[in-house]
Amino acid sequence: ASFTISLRTVDNVTVTIKLKPGVSPGCHIRVKSFIRSELKIKPGENVTFTFTCSTPEKYFIMEIQKNIDCVSGPCPFGDVHLYPLGLPRLNRTFIWDVKASTKAGLELKFSTPWLRQIEPGDTCPDFVSYSINSCIDTATVNIGTFCRNGSVSRVKLLGGVVMSLRLPWDSPLTTSGFNIANRASIKRLCIIESILKGESSITLMSPNYPLGFPEDELMTWQFVVPSNMRASVFFHNYSLSNCERKEERVEYYLPGSLSNPEVFKLSDSQPANIAGSFNLSLQGCDQDAQNPGILRLLFQVVVQHPQVDENVTHLVDLSKEYNMTVTIHFEGWPNRMPLMSEPICLICKDPRTCDRVLTLVSGAIYKVSFLCKDLSRLRITAEKAISCVDIRWCQKKIYSISVPKAITQLPIRLHKFIWKLLAPDLINIEITSPSLKLQQHVPEQRCNTSYSYNIVSATPERELNVGVFCPGGSIEKIQMRNNVTISLKTFGKGFLNDSQHQDLKMSFVPHIKDECTFTVSPDPKAKVYLQTPNWPYGLPPYVSISWYVIVPSKQVARLVFSKDRMGIACETGRAYVNIKEQVLGAEETVRREDELLPKPRDMFHDFWVNISNCKPVDKMQLTLQFRVTFTDKQIDLGVILAVIAGAGVLVAIGLTVCCVKKKKKKSQSPVVGVYNANVNTQVPGKQGLFTKGRKNNESHVYAVIDDAMVYGHLLKESNGSVTPEVDVYRPFNGPVGSLPPSPPPFSFRKDIKRSSNTEEPPPLMDTDHDVYTFAHQKSGQSEDNGDTNEKNNGDTSMSLLENKEQDGLVE
Repeated sequence: ASFTISLRTVDNVTVTIKLKPGVSPGCHIRVKSFIRSELKIKPGENVTFTFTCSTPEKYFIMEIQKNIDCVSGPCPFGDVHLYPLGLPRLNRTFIWDVKASTKAGLELKFSTPWLRQIEPGDTCPDFVSYSINSCIDTATVNIGTFCRNGSVSRVKLLGGVVMSLRLPWDSPLTTSGFNIANRASIKRLCIIESILKGESSITLMSPNYPLGFPEDELMTWQFVVPSNMRASVFFHNYSLSNCERKEERVEYYLPGSLSNPEVFKLSDSQPANIAGSFNLSLQGCDQDAQNPGILRLLFQVVVQHPQVDENVTHLVDLSKEYNMTVTIHFEGWPNRMPLMSEPICLICKDPRTCDRVLTLVSGAIYKVSFLCKDLSRLRITAEKAISCVDIRWCQKKIYSISVPKAITQLPIRLHKFIWKLLAPDLINIEITSPSLKLQQHVPEQRCNTSYSYNIVSATPERELNVGVFCPGGSIEKIQMRNNVTISLKTFGKGFLNDSQHQDLKMSFVPHIKDECTFTVSPDPKAKVYLQTPNWPYGLPPYVSISWYVIVPSKQVARLVFSKDRMGIACETGRAYVNIKEQVLGAEETVRREDELLPKPRDMFHDFWVNISNCKPVDKMQLTLQFRVTFTDKQIDLGVILAVIAGAGVLVAIGLTVCCVKKKKKKSQSPVVGVYNANVNTQVPGKQGLFTKGRKNNESHVYAVIDDAMVYGHLLKESNGSVTPEVDVYRPFNGPVGSLPPSPPPFSFRKDIKRSSNTEEPPPLMDTDHDVYTFAHQKSGQSEDNGDTNEKNNGDTSMSLLENKEQDGLVE
């Protein structure tokens, strides 16, 4: 097909057809008998041409430029037409170059559905776009690129303008969609008017974005908002230039304000909850000639209906809190930024200061309100630091690790609360849960509560993830050597009720031996699963972890490891598993990394489990899991019979004593107690409880004997032919009482060798285990027998038979 383009001189229109950039010349233009790759038709010319291919739109583009001179003559104001008609179907760009005086203003007024500004490089859904450039003297400023279907209704410019309309080859558009009008000078670079009807959100950019706004220029955006709607402004991306004079700023003319214009820095939170139409102006400065920098701005205006509870404020009292921040934010913050098209939720700390993210700090009281239809899209993240400055004071204080009521009373779901616990050198951190206790989250026993704690112990060199815990378990206490971070994370809506029963406490305690120590105090018949920290990545090298398991009374604990071996090989040092019951004389079970782990075993007393790591070879990690179950103790039949037999013996002794008392009343002969000189009367345990030894001390001698304790008349009946029975002291080898929990003497470091338990038993109390003897004092004997006793190698008395034989009193 052939095309004929006829241009009138008065129209001052030039048509240029040329190859697309980067496209090989697979098609040409034939004018008469000449083949061309480009055709330019000037005003007053009439040209007929054809293409040498059937799809010229793949190879060629077309520009139609109209020059309008408003300086030397009148301007053709009014609707702008797409001229000439009958053009070939190619991707085409219409350009209107209007030259005007800087003393006058030009207005581009767009017909509905108006325009929407886009960022450079973006494309419009229908590939129809407008570009507006302002020309002041020889400088050209790109006001912006726009698509159809938006809110921008008018653009007013100072001086000349270059307006471009890009159409795809198959666009059915036949009108330009705007007109040009003459206006008085606007005394600024440009004014962009935007009409916002109903709930909407628009994004606008400063001229030349993302390049710099012209130096010391001023521009204005006018927003037409219904008085029954609320508008909020958000700056999403901006940068500042280096100013020599003046200051870059934004100015607002707000409805009802008594201080218009209100001036803000670009770094300030911008006005929100604006009722009705308002203006926003951007003012540049005189820039440093050597290092001017760039002033640019991308911002968003959101228009919403007034919320039902927009006048409802929530009191957040943080006046008594210390070192705490509370951030109210949209879901997914800070990793995900919401799309500008998403419905917006605003948090306000006063009627005009609203944002998608609001941070409150401790030491103040806030009145917070929300501009949001769906509060379930908002979350709270809080952080509190607890540190020890004065060791003497901190070790006496117990801190509550619980969420303050100022947060739980808000109608916003708590996402996370983080406590950062900072301990000085040689001071460690202890976490306790006295009533609820903690359960470790393991694959065999998962947490199913409304919240959980993630506990991390950290130093500048390394970080140890102690584990995830939730309430309702058996772990009563966790001690850690380093700084600790506790992160409470909520699941669902149940936390609001559960938060009232939090009992987690924290205190600073003296230095502990291991990296981490757990105290497990289970309920009877509980089943406890425990695993090493840093699961599943393995313990760091040379780290030692201990568990102290309290066995309930009348219960037996069964300890079972989940696998047979540690599953590592050591590059340096040795890895150990140590097990020991907390009872005097208990044996310690020790296994190295190259040995089988202990088989399932029953533990009848409180016991320790310690796992210490070496430096494993590459790609090997020490991860161990074990469980503890509890059953009732089974009483042996032999024990029952022994108890019955013992009771019978006691009854027989009682009867004998009664008979003795009756016979004793019939005899008034002087009688004495019996002393066995061959019995060891020394107290077992450590020496030095008395300043004088047993030989030099008469604390064991009774000078007066109660008649009820004397049974010597039985000897009379035997005529001295039978040796009387005596009570003999036997050393005490059993447990001597409750000992404070302390780990067995493990060796965990690089230079460690196995050693036996060399702990000395604690000293016995003299009041509990003293030994007494009985002495017969002869009539007339003075109280100076101590001298004679010392000569007799410390014996304080003699046996009854020896005494009577020597005195010739045996009948």
